[in-house]
Amino acid sequence: MEWWQAIILGIVQGLTEFLPVSSSGHLMIFKEILGADGEGFLDFTVAVHFATVLATIVVFWGVIVNLFKGFFKFKYNDETDYVCKILVSLIPVALVGFLFKDQVEALFGSSLRNVGVGLCITAALLWISDSAGKRFKVPVAKDTRNGISYWQAFVVGIAQAFAVAPGISRSGSTIATGLLCGVKREAMAQFSFLMVLIPIIGEQSLELLKVAMGSETFGAGVGSLPLILGFISAFVSGLFACKVMIAMVKKAKLLWFALYCLVVAALIFILA
Repeated sequence: MEWWQAIILGIVQGLTEFLPVSSSGHLMIFKEILGADGEGFLDFTVAVHFATVLATIVVFWGVIVNLFKGFFKFKYNDETDYVCKILVSLIPVALVGFLFKDQVEALFGSSLRNVGVGLCITAALLWISDSAGKRFKVPVAKDTRNGISYWQAFVVGIAQAFAVAPGISRSGSTIATGLLCGVKREAMAQFSFLMVLIPIIGEQSLELLKVAMGSETFGAGVGSLPLILGFISAFVSGLFACKVMIAMVKKAKLLWFALYCLVVAALIFILA
């Protein structure tokens, strides 16, 4: 992978991670457009995803610090409640990661047509969630601690587990599922971004542990410079996109993102 390809791919990751359009799908699309080498591409995606996790931590730093402070008071307060609900949301994705890791990795080597199918699924979820509240009057949960219940957190976690496939947006599927379950937009935006921190940090830590133990090499097919440049560009663009997405979730119609996903999917089916 060339250094300039890594920068562009990093920017793509940073901008699309927090938008409901599938960052992994867009990485695969731009990898083909730029003609980037596929060797070590999974390591590159792990690195740039970790960069956007750091961007999330920076944006939500105050919230995260307060959660830790409250949680380690070792009593069931609002912070402990919130952390426990995040942990509940991680159960589905943990099961997928432990039981179907090889199958998930195979998806990242699949054709762009699979990405197109995933984008269509994302578009359907976004359209349904955006229109359901108006047509079917989805009841918004009231008097729920921290704006989300345990069962809602678990259902949103199931959506995140399905979003490991390229083309299915993690933020799009979790936010859309949360809205369909009656979670308010403001509460769902924050929860969606915070719930992904542990899985990606955990994945990155496991990779580093394997490298330290000598059982695997990390980034051998990419090179140090592209990894570093991709990481930096994903982090910087992610800082911008995270703040923008928070504002969009509160106000913008998800239908526009659904239309975008359909257009990109159509182009894939026509040109790929």
